[in-house]
Amino acid sequence: MPPFYSNCKVLFGFLLAFVLALPEAQAQDPRFSQFYASPVQVNPALTGVFPGEYRFVANYRTQNYAVLGNQAYKSIGASGEWRRSVGQDDYFGLGLVALRDQVGESRFTQGRAVVTGSFLKHLGSGRYRSSDQFLVAGAQAGIGQWRYDFDKPWFSQQFFVDPANQQAFVDYNLPTGEDLNVNSTDIFLDFSAGLLYYNVLDENNSFYIGGAMHHLTEPNVSFLDDQSEKLYRRWVGQAGAELSVTRELSLLPAVLVMGQGPAFSTTAGLNLRYSNHDWREVAIRAGIWGHVANQLDDKVGLESTIISAILEVERWQFGLSYDITVSNLATANNSRGAFELSLIYVHPEKTRFKTVCPKF
Repeated sequence: MPPFYSNCKVLFGFLLAFVLALPEAQAQDPRFSQFYASPVQVNPALTGVFPGEYRFVANYRTQNYAVLGNQAYKSIGASGEWRRSVGQDDYFGLGLVALRDQVGESRFTQGRAVVTGSFLKHLGSGRYRSSDQFLVAGAQAGIGQWRYDFDKPWFSQQFFVDPANQQAFVDYNLPTGEDLNVNSTDIFLDFSAGLLYYNVLDENNSFYIGGAMHHLTEPNVSFLDDQSEKLYRRWVGQAGAELSVTRELSLLPAVLVMGQGPAFSTTAGLNLRYSNHDWREVAIRAGIWGHVANQLDDKVGLESTIISAILEVERWQFGLSYDITVSNLATANNSRGAFELSLIYVHPEKTRFKTVCPKF
């Protein structure tokens, strides 16, 4: 079999499996497996919820590189936040968030840049004097745009078979036969809102629960001026905790549930955290997670198993994770799903008394 046909067969098999794994051919928001390390991408109410004066976060994800190579899915997220006190025990947070996602040979790209803000209301101490409860309301407002590059992909009318030797190739000089004069959507406004409640019982025990709604106005993302294609709202539910096992060891279970149009997914699991509890704290985490999603027949099944590792060194947190595909896509990508990196920097507060926050 000629190499061209062999490559086409592999690529077609992967794309077919991928399409069958989706509920509909609708564009969806990119996601990060390390959702606990991309807080304001998940919920605007997580703006300012960190034990420091300001925080910088960077996330990188590449998916299905084993099959698609340089055409693999790539997601890059970044955020910066700053928090200040309001009165005695309340706070407000403010920041900027950016997200870029690129897919396939056409370089279909989703871009988003928003301002994020929150208000942290102290609800008082709980039963134990050391515990603190907060209710946080957050919102985001910004712009987005989708783009593609149709100079890269080829279409059926450009596929040519030489009758003399039966060799197949793509002739990019031939017309595509498609009316594709617009390569980007209009810049659209985008709004999100969220709530979060958390209770810090002591230094090593806490819990939180929250939710958010993204794309509140369902902006038009059609590439054609005379048509309308609404971007589905995306709802998010999340919960998590820190549970101490010993002074040095604790469990960090968490769950994230999301829905966007016909798409539904859940990521749940836990990280095991070990800390030396020194004044220059160093901690390591190792975890296992499961990602569940619905498929074409609306059946919900396990899509991937995620292995994670995190190193905390004072103000810095370095994380990496790997998605092992276990769904029908495993045949096409040899179970090599996604690789992800995260980096978080938290600058300590200048004030004597630090803000009380849970660990994520």
